Parts: sequence; structure tokens; C-alpha cells
Amino acid sequence: MKDKVFFKTSIGILLFLGLVGQDDSLLAQNKIHDSSKNSFGLFEDDKLIEISLRFDLSTYFRTKPKEDYLKANITFHISKSDSVSQDIRLKTRGVFRNKYCKYPPIELNFKKANFGYSDLNKISKIKLVPQCSSGKENEDYVLKEYLAYKLFNVLTDTSFRVRLLKVTYIDTQKKRKPIVQYGFFIEPVEILLARTNCIQIKTPTLTQKNIIPKIIDRLAIFNFMIGNYDWAVPGQHNILVIKSLKIDPYGLAIAIPHDFDWTGLVNASYAIPAEVVGTENVRERLFLGICRTEETYQRDLDTFVEKKDEFYNVIKEFPYLNQQVKKDLMDYLAGFFDQLDGNRKRILYNFMNSCKNF
Repeated sequence: MKDKVFFKTSIGILLFLGLVGQDDSLLAQNKIHDSSKNSFGLFEDDKLIEISLRFDLSTYFRTKPKEDYLKANITFHISKSDSVSQDIRLKTRGVFRNKYCKYPPIELNFKKANFGYSDLNKISKIKLVPQCSSGKENEDYVLKEYLAYKLFNVLTDTSFRVRLLKVTYIDTQKKRKPIVQYGFFIEPVEILLARTNCIQIKTPTLTQKNIIPKIIDRLAIFNFMIGNYDWAVPGQHNILVIKSLKIDPYGLAIAIPHDFDWTGLVNASYAIPAEVVGTENVRERLFLGICRTEETYQRDLDTFVEKKDEFYNVIKEFPYLNQQVKKDLMDYLAGFFDQLDGNRKRILYNFMNSCKNF
């Protein structure tokens, strides 16, 4: 969506700011469906997919290439007797994890690949989130980050879909043994935009006031629930901003969060709050939403109470974490829900005293 035409279009649409509002549920009416019967269903299923990636692992580890692509081959293992392989390219991406992690995040380039599946063939580039490093602890981190996306899916379809992977990394230079780890794909922005009939907005001066109130409030409370302070609408820091192509009266935008490794829910050992944040660890919740009345916060919090069982079930029914880790996740969420189920004065006081005025 870096095309100048889209950029001009997005600027024009923002001129509608200041009229009447829209709920993102209306977007469901405009979803674009693939009519082909030969669809892989990459983001239509929660079942784990096994894939193999063949490329020069030594160069990947040594140089972490962010500009030049490495030649690669990907195989989707559809079943024990069926698979599909294509030559692709890959490079690394990201900032902190690119520097810190042994396995930096990856961008896979599917251009010119023909998988024989309509939805896979529509993908130009796709993000793969690997484990940061080897070991059980880092395995749990990537699985918990995957669950953070699934938790936000509970609140709205206007969110990034993800697909869990078991990845076998195979060195084409045959200098290293195959490495098997968990990871997940993040739905490409272009597919999300087509699915919701939206365009991306990249204007750097946007603030929370430019987002549909119900949506930005829900996002802020969700990030508070999972212990995420690493987000901001200005500059779109870990936030995707999109706008419906169906001209609505307000012309306000929609914000979608992503990148959840630096959250209390994941609780990664490398996630250390900067001194300016004012918290000792990422498990301390910090509300960064816009200031509203107590009545507005009460209504927004009621939505989370209604979804409480669904949130817990996302964790309970996930088979790839042990019971101790799942209990820790649910105990962390309970720190939020216990306040909602009992006396809300504490959480409302927190919101009213740390919210942002724009």
C-alpha cells in the first residue's frame, strides 16, 4: 500500500473527520471472499501447520540481512503424504528482536511462487515470527505472543489473524543440523485490508482522537489487560491504522494492535521497561488510553466482562503450553478481571489518573 494513489486517497478521507461515528462491526458486511474451491485456508483454521524452510542459515545468523534477500525454499506439509514446495526469498525484519534475538523475525517473499492455492498465490510478502532463541523458555514466549493475537480476535474480526507453525529450518549449505521450532504467520496487511474493505492510513500526525472512540477505548483497555504499554497511534508504533472504503459520516479510522512480545502476558526476560515508563517490570499494568467519563469506561469494561470466559477458553484449550504456564497466564488475566468483578473503583481511579488528554 505504498502507492502514491493510496496515500492521497487516505489523506482525502481524513478530511471527513468531525462528522458522525461508525462501529467496526459494519465492516463484516463488506468482507471479500475467495470464490475458488482450491483454497489453502491459511488463516481460516487454528490447526498447527508444519512447514520446512531451506536457506543459508549461516548467512542468516551471521549477517541478519534486512536489505538483500536470501534464496530459500518453503514446503507446506499438508499431510503425511501430501506437501507443496516453492522457491521463495527471505530476509530479516524488525528492530529490537533483530538485534537481540538469535533468530530474528523473518519476511518471506512469495512473489512469482505458484502454490496451486488461490489464497497462497495472493500473498506477496508474509511475516514469520520465530522463537527469539532456542530453549523451552523462548518456545513459551512465541506461543504466548501467538495467544495474545488470539485474545484480541475474541474482541473483533478487525484484527490480525495468525496461524501457528512448527518450522523445520534446513541449512542449504549442510553445515548445520535441522532446527525445529514453533513460530507463527501474521496475516499480511493487504489481505486484512481486502477482508475488511479498508485502506491503510500512514499519516504520522494521527492521534487517538482520529480513531473511532469505541475502537480506541477497547484497544487501550485490551492493552492494559495484557500489560502492553509498547504502543502509540502517532507514528503507528505497533499499531496499524486503517479506514473503511465505505464512506462513513465521521471518517474516523480504526486502530489494530500488533507485536505483543513486550507485554506482561508474555513476560519475556528481555522485556525491561525504560526508566521513563515508571514501572519496575512489564507485569505492572499501565493505561495509555484517552480520557473519558467514568460512565464511558464502565460501558467499555462491561464488554470485557462479557468476553471473560472466551478469553480464558483461548488459553485453556491451547494444547501447546503446559498447565503451569497456562495457569500463570490465567492468573495474570485474573489480576484484571478480579477488579472488574468486584469493586471497580481502583481500576477506574487508575484510568482517570493515567489517561491522556488530546
